[in-house]
Amino acid sequence: MTKTVEEPDGRGAAVDVGAGDGVRAGVRPGLTLAAVAVVQFMVSLDLSVVNVGLPEIADGLNFSGVGLTWVIHAYALTFGGLLLLGGRTADRYGRKRVLLAGLALFGLASLSGGFAQSPAQLVAARAVQGIGAAALSPAALALLTTTFPTGRARVRAFGVWSAVNAAGGALGVLIGGVLTQYAGWRWLMFVNVPIAAGALLLSWRGVGADRPHPGGGRPDILGAVLVTSGMLLLVFGVVRTDRYGWGSPVTLTTLTAAVALLAAFLQVERTTSREPLIRLGLFTNRSVLGANAFNLLAGAAMASAFYFISLYLQGVLGHGAARTGLEFLPLAVGVITGSALAVKLAHRFPPRTLLPLGGTLAATGFAWASLITPHGSYLTDILGPALLAGTGFGFCLAPAVSLATEGVSSSEAGTASALLNSSRQIGASLGLTALVTTAAHHTGPVVTAESLTEGYALGLRLGAGLLAAGVVVAMTVLRGDRSD
Repeated sequence: MTKTVEEPDGRGAAVDVGAGDGVRAGVRPGLTLAAVAVVQFMVSLDLSVVNVGLPEIADGLNFSGVGLTWVIHAYALTFGGLLLLGGRTADRYGRKRVLLAGLALFGLASLSGGFAQSPAQLVAARAVQGIGAAALSPAALALLTTTFPTGRARVRAFGVWSAVNAAGGALGVLIGGVLTQYAGWRWLMFVNVPIAAGALLLSWRGVGADRPHPGGGRPDILGAVLVTSGMLLLVFGVVRTDRYGWGSPVTLTTLTAAVALLAAFLQVERTTSREPLIRLGLFTNRSVLGANAFNLLAGAAMASAFYFISLYLQGVLGHGAARTGLEFLPLAVGVITGSALAVKLAHRFPPRTLLPLGGTLAATGFAWASLITPHGSYLTDILGPALLAGTGFGFCLAPAVSLATEGVSSSEAGTASALLNSSRQIGASLGLTALVTTAAHHTGPVVTAESLTEGYALGLRLGAGLLAAGVVVAMTVLRGDRSD
């Protein structure tokens, strides 16, 4: 027996009454939601947990200034670049199976990174972490999407997902600061091991087996290699502009090769006879297109803001790692509060209305933070902007997920979920590269508290501009989508 359940955006959908309000029959939704929540917390945690510990990592392993950024890039780029392959693999071979494999790989890579004795070993471990995350993250989100396909249960489930996603990213800075100061930077890697083990056990026992969607060919490994290599070269070329100018043959050759690889990726996806990483026709869905474009810009802004604020608190105001981590707590509170508000308002307003509102709040917070001064304080320069920006960003999470998977068939749920995560991670890495490079050039060769603050302030203003552009994209692309 079925009934029509009204979505928060007013769209009706037929669901199985025996499954509850918008819950797929034959599953254990509570345990599935718990497993997905733990997985997402771990993945989000690892995106930000190393930020506060970067100075100690540099000292401990003798990283160069440019090389240190690869502690972040190695994870973000392999994660973002391989997410589409992970999503397609989860669809083809089964979400639970891929989730368990990804968790095992992530845990082992974290253990290896904690024992790293050189920069190359740590960067390699971070890259393998990214590969594991690229497998487990889209599988987990696809399980959530198919377990809660419609109704109020879907709204609540995505509210929980967005809250733990936000909490992991924001609390990662706090946890990273405490671990760095009191246990040592190696625990920034070790902390993932028990979390991965717990998530593995919970997923094994709590997530039901799902039906794979074999499709018509093998996974598109060539496409995954092309897009990941292209992104790595693009970031490498931009990062190296501190040594080789934008017009130098080295930079031009690197960037040209990156563009060629990315163009080849698009050609392969359009013409391959095998199963592509992503069906380009998916972008004709305006919800998918708008949500991912917004997510790309928001990811760039948020990653850069975390980086600049962390360095401002430590390098300019002279705060310790643990104190800096604690000072990020209001940002986490704001994100969780914004997520809760978005879920509550989702029963009255469609996601395409809530998304631009959240982006506007976050952009305002970053613009306010860009008023920092070299002789400022946490209370006057950071606290208010952090609360506002965090609330705005939290406000965006659930609407973005809902829009990015709206109107997508079950067979492509993993791919759509991966695409959303991929846009955020690639945006984070590219945005961090571009804004950090711009801020460093603005700071100049003479490093003082004043010059550092000017560079960080410029980076925060540019981040606000990226979010403002995201709001414009969301309002124009999503406005014409009447699938709701």
